Amino acid sequence: MTGAEDDGRQSPYTDLDRPPLRELAVNKAVVRPGGLWGRVDVVRETGSTNADVAEAARAGKPEGYVLIAEAQSAGRGRLGRTWTAPARSGLFLSVLLRPDDVPSTRWGWLPLLAGTAVRTAVDTVSEVPVRLKWPNDLIVVDDSGGPDESDAPDGSDSPNETGSSNKDTAYGAARKLGGILVERVETPGGPAAVVGLGLNVSLRRDELPAPHATSLLLEDAKAADRDTLLRAILRELERWYTDWSVTGGDPMASGLLSAYAASCATFGRRVRVELPGGEPVVGEAVGLDGDGRLLVRNADGERAFGAGDVVHLR
Repeated sequence: MTGAEDDGRQSPYTDLDRPPLRELAVNKAVVRPGGLWGRVDVVRETGSTNADVAEAARAGKPEGYVLIAEAQSAGRGRLGRTWTAPARSGLFLSVLLRPDDVPSTRWGWLPLLAGTAVRTAVDTVSEVPVRLKWPNDLIVVDDSGGPDESDAPDGSDSPNETGSSNKDTAYGAARKLGGILVERVETPGGPAAVVGLGLNVSLRRDELPAPHATSLLLEDAKAADRDTLLRAILRELERWYTDWSVTGGDPMASGLLSAYAASCATFGRRVRVELPGGEPVVGEAVGLDGDGRLLVRNADGERAFGAGDVVHLR
């Protein structure tokens, strides 16, 4: 069932500000011989695109499958977080990748690769100055001063999560536009990666689920057409993934390390890293190690983090 079909429920055209995506048009635009994307499905609603694509991977679906949902009822983020968003108010999708030519030790760069690709696409289309919060949250940062602390969690598949343990949110400092969740899936054909994206496009202020959330509409985007954004995102993902794969996942040879570093708002600032079941670590984010982990330096030395909620501090 595509997003444009009428199955007896409310028509997707009742909100003319949020028209449905056209499955056939998207496939014609991004699927090509020798390219990465093999099929794009658009469904009106599902529980979680990541869960659906993971199941498809286990069933033998080849690399390059894309699933887009106009709405999700059980969208998933890290650490069991859940989120909500009005139908067709954003892009909610997952893609299936099988980087067989990349050593498993370099798979940790996939979340950063996805963040770099999506940031590049959104920034280019919308002209909104999007930055990354490690590892792959899409944020918009004010340069006007004031409080500079954001509780937007890292590594999510939506900017609209609930369940965060942080309470000291400052909306005016860093607003979360989108998030990415990358999951490794074991399949009969070998390990696969499911990359999920949630991007707020047309959420209005009264629809925001949290003070730190935002949308392209609220950021005065020059262009915020979902179809145009989707095509740009898939093309950038294909470009970055291809370059990364042909170099065996080398972040330097593929240009990923330098591109990510230039886009990341986390480096060079004080952060608090909150760990499940552990004491938070406060220090300066100084860069990445060879596995894409965040390096934080304080009086106790330098420590690498592959996971954890990162809070930007003043």
